[in-house]
Amino acid sequence: MKIISKAMNGGRIPDEYGKRGTEKNGFGVPTRSIPLEICGAPEGTVSYALILEDKDAVPVCGFTWIHWIAANITKTVIKENDSAGAKDYVQGINSWLGSLGRENAFGYGGMTPPDRPHTYELHVFALDSLLKLENGFFMDDLLLAMEGHVLDQVTAKGIYAN
Repeated sequence: MKIISKAMNGGRIPDEYGKRGTEKNGFGVPTRSIPLEICGAPEGTVSYALILEDKDAVPVCGFTWIHWIAANITKTVIKENDSAGAKDYVQGINSWLGSLGRENAFGYGGMTPPDRPHTYELHVFALDSLLKLENGFFMDDLLLAMEGHVLDQVTAKGIYAN
């Protein structure tokens, strides 16, 4: 399995998906989600889940920053800015929760590295079922729901400069 994405190609992530982008919520958090295509999923794949995280955030805030979590994705192409109006899959709470509250930390919350360029990891999981999750789930809910259902997983990386 592999991920094709102009944003997560191992190089520089384009400005529009982070703090230099023009699409932001009322708190200045970037909202234009990255596009991706999933190829070569194993036989028996029913749905996909994704996690977009920033492990370089640990020295800054003390934990891995979650920018986007989603599940029950049944398509292989997720278009640019799909998170904003997605009705065909469920999305969880991102790490902007601590600053903005639950109602403003839903879906994609873009990249804003405060100290130096950060490497962002997009993990995509091929699953053998749909998960019992509803919009607004947390990362631990996703990880627990995926247990025993992961057929394959792949990670793509990109760097967003501060």
